[in-house]
Amino acid sequence: METAFIWAQDRNRIIGRDGKLPWHLSDDLQFFKATTLNQAIIMGRKTFVGMGSRPLPQRLNIVLTHQQDLAVPDGVLVVHSIQEALAAVTDAGHDTAFVIGGAGVFNSFVEAVGNPDRLFVTRIHGAVEGDTKMVELAWSQYRRESARTVNNADPQLTHTFEEWVYAPIPPHTSEG
Repeated sequence: METAFIWAQDRNRIIGRDGKLPWHLSDDLQFFKATTLNQAIIMGRKTFVGMGSRPLPQRLNIVLTHQQDLAVPDGVLVVHSIQEALAAVTDAGHDTAFVIGGAGVFNSFVEAVGNPDRLFVTRIHGAVEGDTKMVELAWSQYRRESARTVNNADPQLTHTFEEWVYAPIPPHTSEG
């Protein structure tokens, strides 16, 4: 199974403010929808609550939480470990697990599983106010597959959709 992270960040790695996205970019939401439709998405409890505590349609919605008694509507699966989340994705017949946030979940995945196979990032060219940063990733271990820039009436919100593939450089070995 492949793992993928999908998120948007500003130039300072800000991804959230007060539990929500600190911007509204309709084409970013469309990109997110097109990329994750009919896929499995894994999110933390705070991200789920920030989205209105409702499942996103036409996706396997998995909420990763330490809370044992989290009440969720139909269409949402609650799990308590990364291994349980990945098993649920496999059991449902999906080939890719899309991790959609928040920061703690991204960090936990990197610690437990290592680098994800794919990264889908919307890079906002400006800086916004926020209180949550994206985890540091090993960008040198990735190869950019695509990039498309979208200009915005507000230059701070001009953004680029990027897709990266994990492609670690093998360690150099000397012969002889």
